[in-house]
Amino acid sequence: RRMFPAMRVKITGLDPHQQYYIAMDIVPVDNKRYRYVYHSSKWMVAGNADSPVPPRVYIHPDSLASGDTWMRQVVSFDKLKLTNNELDDQGHIILHSMHKYQPRVHVIRKDFSSDLSPTKPIPSGDGVKTFNFPETVFTTVTAYQNQQV
Repeated sequence: RRMFPAMRVKITGLDPHQQYYIAMDIVPVDNKRYRYVYHSSKWMVAGNADSPVPPRVYIHPDSLASGDTWMRQVVSFDKLKLTNNELDDQGHIILHSMHKYQPRVHVIRKDFSSDLSPTKPIPSGDGVKTFNFPETVFTTVTAYQNQQV
C-alpha cells in the first residue's frame, strides 16, 4: 500500500553544488499497541507493541541529485510503499498494524552515503541530517476503523 496522504517536504539550505541522497524511514513512536474505541472516537493503549520489525529505508528515486535540484522542487514520497508482511522482499517499509509511527526524512551528503542501503539503519555523521515533524505521527490500520465505512 502507498502511504496516504503522501509525505511532501520543501528542502532549503543545501550546498547547491554538492550531491545528496534523500531518504525516509518510519520509526515507532512508543512501545504500545493501540485500539480504536468507537463510542468515544479515540485511540486507546491496548497493550505492549509487537516485536520490532527489520529496519527499512526508502531512498528517494531522484537520488543522487545536486542540492540545487532538491531545493528547486517539493520532494514527494508518493511512491513509498508500506506493508505489514514481515517477509516482504519488495523493499517496502514494514510496519505493524495498530501501532504509532513517526516518518523521518534524511538528507545525506554523497560522501557520507557509503553505508546507505534500504535494509540498513541510516548512516550517521556531519553529512547526514535527520528531520521529523510531530504532525506526521500516524497510527497504522489494516481495516477501516469507522463503523460507517
